[in-house]
Amino acid sequence: MRLPPEGARWLISLRWFACVTVVGAALFAWRVLGVLPNPIPICLVAVAMVGFNIWFWISQRDYGVGEANVDRFIFQQITHDLIALAVLVYFSDATRNPFLFFFVFHMIIGSMYLHGFMPYVVAAMASLLTGGVFLIEYLRGEPSFPIHLPTDPPGPHTLDGVYLLWMFIALVSTFWLTVYLTTAMHRYIDRAHAEMRQKEKMVGMGQLVAGIAHQISNPLDGMQNCLNRIGEGVREDPQLAEYVRMMADALERIERTAKRVQAFAQPRGIKLQRTEVNTAVEATLQVLGSVHGENIRIETKYGKVPAVQGDPYTLQEVLFNLCANALAAMPNGGTLTLRTVVVMRPSEGDPGTVAVEVSDTGKGIPEELQDKIFEPFFTTRGESGGTGLGLVLSRMMISEMGGRLQLESAPGQGTTFSVILKAATDEPETT
Repeated sequence: MRLPPEGARWLISLRWFACVTVVGAALFAWRVLGVLPNPIPICLVAVAMVGFNIWFWISQRDYGVGEANVDRFIFQQITHDLIALAVLVYFSDATRNPFLFFFVFHMIIGSMYLHGFMPYVVAAMASLLTGGVFLIEYLRGEPSFPIHLPTDPPGPHTLDGVYLLWMFIALVSTFWLTVYLTTAMHRYIDRAHAEMRQKEKMVGMGQLVAGIAHQISNPLDGMQNCLNRIGEGVREDPQLAEYVRMMADALERIERTAKRVQAFAQPRGIKLQRTEVNTAVEATLQVLGSVHGENIRIETKYGKVPAVQGDPYTLQEVLFNLCANALAAMPNGGTLTLRTVVVMRPSEGDPGTVAVEVSDTGKGIPEELQDKIFEPFFTTRGESGGTGLGLVLSRMMISEMGGRLQLESAPGQGTTFSVILKAATDEPETT
């Protein structure tokens, strides 16, 4: 989440108020309180601030051309404010001026509006400016422009080097901690905003596919009725009867898929049952028998795994989708490996977990794309008909069964998707 560039205009408007406040505070401290012997230097700084602010106000019409220009324009304003603030505190007993902590305000602004390492450049600039002012005062041995408080003893007051060092360390550590914490919070908000957008897309997609599934389910009923009538007329022909049976099975699978997609958009779960993962893998391989090419070798490594809590058909559908993606990742041939293994052994109060791993020897997935492949409609196979929904729906279905889908991949080293499900318990669960 990026803050709007209107912040540059907001800084300009705030600076008008700051200029008036500086002049008013200087005159009040001089005339009314009598603690500021000479207000002229501070008023001159305020006049310079007005001049620069007029320039910022005139230049703002051009700053919005490109993101880099926005950052540059805001950085220029922060730089001006830091220099002006350093000069102001120098002319008003810097070592005892409480307005030193106004530097923190610009650390927050820089961390909110600037990007990359620029907030730390602001912190370094503030550290150098305050350190320079303290060094000048220390070398003189006394404040150049002291403030005379009523409780001060008569005569000039000397500066203590240890006190200045402690003050400088406290200020600088405050600057850098403020930048670090603010940028960390900004990154956290960015991640939360990205997750929120992801959930919004998932909700919208769920409503979309639920509507499509509803439109599909209506003509399916008519097709099934017609197919049943056709089946009655071809009973004497075994070949045609077998074709009709295969078509009926296919329509039934489509209907079950349509109903499942509709269920994704509704606030109800599915009833889990004991599912043998090795059996689900075998059923998936039977479907893949006529899909993969001649240069593809399929290996299976079955472990002695317990049954899991899940739906057999859903698990087969997920495995089929993962296998199809693995085959697409090996256009020139390779090895597809399906392995079942116990991930976590059962313990008291925990039934343990079982994983089905689908591995390929393809080119792998770049690290920068590994988070994006689970986003709706994101696909690297758009030219070959990829929709970008397979992995999204697969993760949704595995999550609905109480499991999770994990990815391990590296460029040139292939990819492994792991479907991890809870081992079955004696009592069925509903999620």
